[in-house]
Amino acid sequence: MTVDRDTELWRESDQREKAGGKAVLFLLFVLAALAGGAYVAAYLTAGDKVPRGTTVAGVAVGGHTQDEAVALLERELATTVATPIDVTVGDLSRGVVPETAGLSVDYEASIEAAGPQRSWSPEWLWDYFTEGDDLDAVVTVDGPTREAFLTALAAEVERPAREGAVGLVSGRVKVTQPRVGTALDPDAAGAALDAAFLLDASDRPPVSFPMVPLPPEIDDADVRSAVDTFANPAMSAPVVLTFGGARVRLTPTEYADALSLEPQDGALAPVLDTARLDALVAGAVSGSGAPVDATVRLVDGQPQVVPARPGVTYDPEAVHAAFLDLVTRPQDERELEVASTVAKPAFTTKDAKALGITEQVSTFTTYFPYAAYRNTNIGRAAALVDGTVMKPGETFSLNDTVGERTAENGFTEGFIISDGIFKEELGGGVSQMATTTFNAAFFAGLEDVEHKPHSFYIDRYPVGREATVAWPSVDLRFRNDTPYGVLISARLTPSTPSSSGVLTVSMYSTKYWDITTTTGERYNDTQPETRTLRTEDCYPNEGYGGFEIDIVRHFRRAGESTLDHSEQMHTTYTPSDTVICLPPR
Repeated sequence: MTVDRDTELWRESDQREKAGGKAVLFLLFVLAALAGGAYVAAYLTAGDKVPRGTTVAGVAVGGHTQDEAVALLERELATTVATPIDVTVGDLSRGVVPETAGLSVDYEASIEAAGPQRSWSPEWLWDYFTEGDDLDAVVTVDGPTREAFLTALAAEVERPAREGAVGLVSGRVKVTQPRVGTALDPDAAGAALDAAFLLDASDRPPVSFPMVPLPPEIDDADVRSAVDTFANPAMSAPVVLTFGGARVRLTPTEYADALSLEPQDGALAPVLDTARLDALVAGAVSGSGAPVDATVRLVDGQPQVVPARPGVTYDPEAVHAAFLDLVTRPQDERELEVASTVAKPAFTTKDAKALGITEQVSTFTTYFPYAAYRNTNIGRAAALVDGTVMKPGETFSLNDTVGERTAENGFTEGFIISDGIFKEELGGGVSQMATTTFNAAFFAGLEDVEHKPHSFYIDRYPVGREATVAWPSVDLRFRNDTPYGVLISARLTPSTPSSSGVLTVSMYSTKYWDITTTTGERYNDTQPETRTLRTEDCYPNEGYGGFEIDIVRHFRRAGESTLDHSEQMHTTYTPSDTVICLPPR
């Protein structure tokens, strides 16, 4: 067979191409094998580690396994998370331990965010070797702990707002100017803590917590409005309430305590204290409907007329409803006619002034030893007598004024003299009141209508010039036979185990008599007897004698030296028997 030249050349070329292809395939196989080995090596090298070059909060954790990276991060941040953060807020500076503010680092989550994993992904393997990131640590905030910390801090640094206020005191307007307060901004404070938490503890700058203003609810405009529209007009002039023919004039000083300005819906609103206003009106008229007679009483030690009050029946609500408007009216319109019925008092203010009770005309003081029953009984009697006013011609009765000595009337048991010896009975000791009152009336020159000395003499009383009482048979009575009224004052200083009690009775009037007295010698002495008793209520006594004595009261017109007349009083004292107590049979 004949093969041409071209055919041979083709065959040689084909063989050469086949040989070259095999070489290429081999080379590719070798390269593939090398690449596969490198890929496996890369996979094995990366494993489940954090990508190289990765940092978390500045800590290089790349190339470490997750557990290693967690331990490394915790170790490197230990100082930072434990070091207090320097905080300033207002005038306060202190170090705040992050944990107390609810701050902590979640180390596991921080490393997981860095992307450690085992993967054949070429993209991940490429990233592992070439693209490590700079990451922040995962910070957790304990909400309740954070809230408690900020609440306590806010309470410490807060400067409360001062509310504006307007007061009415003694007829004057008193203004309290408002002031803006400041408070901690909790959201901004929390954000500032979070931002400073993981900064390098050795170079961490102080953190300043911002404060926010606390405006008052009642501001300057509210205060000005309250002063201009109510307070100043209310205090500008008196108001008048007219009850029939009775006019009650109330000054700002008197009614100021019944008015106030209180916060309501962001403003100061006028408020009326109806009870205070009712009491004020009742001081001028009798709201019960019954008139009240004028009288005289001691004020700071001086007699003063207490004006009469007409009896007025009216509806207090009518006054309440109009009063806030009334006090803001112009000066010539500040009068309110109140529907009412009026009854006039029988003893008017003019009548009380005509009594002429202007000065102290007599006073007398006695003393008594300590005993609880004396404090009770004498004190109760003094309270009932104190303030009594005698008009000219009236007669005073101690029994009528003090009443029966009962427990319901405020008395207790004490010693009295009965049948010449001491016994216990309700009201014991009231005779101290009788003696002191008798002497005050004696030196005021009042007419002695009835008095009975004690049966035997008691040496703490003035001899021949004392009195006893017993309900209802023995009384002390004297008549005001002067042309002036008489006010009786009684004051008690209780006794104590270490001091005597003091009882003072004074008479106030216009001086009519100058009284002097003469005490005679004792005569007709009598001797005590001895009694032996076997009763349950026996009280032993060391007896002493009796006697007779005469007292003379000399009357001179006030300011004159000439004797007008004299009165003699005779007293017979029986002996105080010696009492020996034996056991009852």
